[in-house]
Amino acid sequence: MTPQPLPFDPIARAAELWEKRIGPSTAMAAVTSVMRVQQIIQSAVDAALKPHGLTFARYEALVLLTFSKAGSLPMRVMGERLQLHPTSVTNIVDRLEADGLVRRNPHPTDRRTTLVEITADGRARRETATEAVTGVDFGLRGLTERQTEQLTDLLAKVRRAVGDFED
Repeated sequence: MTPQPLPFDPIARAAELWEKRIGPSTAMAAVTSVMRVQQIIQSAVDAALKPHGLTFARYEALVLLTFSKAGSLPMRVMGERLQLHPTSVTNIVDRLEADGLVRRNPHPTDRRTTLVEITADGRARRETATEAVTGVDFGLRGLTERQTEQLTDLLAKVRRAVGDFED
């Protein structure tokens, strides 16, 4: 059952009260909005990926492997690109491997490195899962293409400021 929409914007109401009782509310309203939209997006993406037996983290890993030239990457590189702790990458790869979507291979020249390779089943699952998440616009409903680009640009400024990446 979908809850009924509120007759007012609760974040705007909170911002008004914040202004009266605490001080400037611009950052609070923006962060609260981002957090709420994150919940909306997460819910939509989870619902789209669930029938495919994937979480967003596992889906991202399959996409990353698909984008690699050889269809495989060292686990360390996967962690860097996905911005995840090595333990999280190991857990993701364990689940994907158990489902037959990736396989671990020894690196041909570095015995300390394990390569993760996407399988044919992994490529097929990535493809059908991509249709599902793009079918719901990754949960970003209500924005034009240009607005979505602007949102991405704005959020990149925050990510850059905290050191996620350099120009």
